Amino acid sequence: MKPTRREVVASLAVAGFAAALDPVTAWTQETTPALRVNADRLRAHLEALSVYGRPAGGSFADGVSRTAYSDADVPGRQYVMGLMRDAGLDPRVDTGGNIHGMRKGSDASLPAILFGSHIDSVPSGGNFDGDVGSLGALEVVQTLQEHGVETRHPLHYVIWQNEEGGLVGSSIAAGELPASGLQRVASSGLTVEQGIRKIGGDPSRLAEARMAKGSHRAYLELHIEQGGNLDKAGIPIGVVDGIVSIDEYDVTIRGFANHAGTTPMPERRNALLAAAKLVEAVQQIMTAEPGRQVGTVGHMEVSPNARNIVPGLVKCTVELRDLSDTKIAALGERIKARAQQIASETGTTIEMDKVENDPPAMATPEIQKMIENAASSLGLKTMHLPSGAGHDAQMMARLGPMGMIFVPSVAGISHSPKELSRWQDCANGANVLMHTILALDRT
Repeated sequence: MKPTRREVVASLAVAGFAAALDPVTAWTQETTPALRVNADRLRAHLEALSVYGRPAGGSFADGVSRTAYSDADVPGRQYVMGLMRDAGLDPRVDTGGNIHGMRKGSDASLPAILFGSHIDSVPSGGNFDGDVGSLGALEVVQTLQEHGVETRHPLHYVIWQNEEGGLVGSSIAAGELPASGLQRVASSGLTVEQGIRKIGGDPSRLAEARMAKGSHRAYLELHIEQGGNLDKAGIPIGVVDGIVSIDEYDVTIRGFANHAGTTPMPERRNALLAAAKLVEAVQQIMTAEPGRQVGTVGHMEVSPNARNIVPGLVKCTVELRDLSDTKIAALGERIKARAQQIASETGTTIEMDKVENDPPAMATPEIQKMIENAASSLGLKTMHLPSGAGHDAQMMARLGPMGMIFVPSVAGISHSPKELSRWQDCANGANVLMHTILALDRT
């Protein structure tokens, strides 16, 4: 049965007194019986958003291609802005193409609590990545609005543009997008500069979209895990410890291209053989010690790439991820040392050049505790885990405190039409987000 406004206000008043004694836990303990999001409405909004970019004649289960700046992205954004108006927000598109909505707080001197996610997808992706966090956050706003719950801090809702293309929108907000980033070509075929104009921004005035460091009380993001840890453990809520550091290497392996029929095996300088040994070396080195570190050789070009020629040149990538940048740097050095051994064994040369280093973005312990308490008050178990995928939260962590909430991905599948999170898990995540916001509001 839905509580009355008087009941909600009364419970909040009690919690306000308790917050003076224990500001981290008081709100979640006292308001939990009174306030829940509308799970059915959240599901309906997620299903309605899936129409934009759905395959012709397909259904929700067939996934979505709503890539940034595409003809599906534009009406999808308009749909969400309509939902924002329904929730009492006045949507605004900044010069970087991000969508914002502000709900006033009772104390205008306090910094806003910022929260949201993205709605763009990868090509042939699923309907939960980004969408759960974006529409779950909007459901929080609408629930607070319907119940007449006033917060002290303003609530700042945001939809970041082009997350899947390299955290473009949040990078602009953090002042981290290089000038060359505007010429990057998105999956839609448009450059970032062209795309920003298409969605209502102005790439000549990106400085106006920057957020100052410390301008927000904190940033919160709800997201599907995109891995299988929570699903395997049967745990409904993940408390993210941080977003992993990423080291990327470009590798060039040079051998000698020669006739496949007339070159004896002992005399071959096979670049592809060396590449195969390097792939195996990455696997062995990354699994040789305990931890969650991962390493991937995900791209490879072979030349001359003909069935009757011994490969003379291979270009590939090596990507390493872990919460510890020190750890992946050391593992990278071990891989480089093994690469030189492989080169000697195969009569090739191997060059490994580090082309990118993304530092880890650690969650704020205070906010992690609030997420745990919010989940506990809702009767939900939690698990601490890192995010192996990049998120807009890592850009916002450069500006102030940050926290992320994960909900399970069934079988750990993501970036696929088969991506799935259970409806109850989506609602659980939105409820934890809401009560974490209320806890933040009273500290």
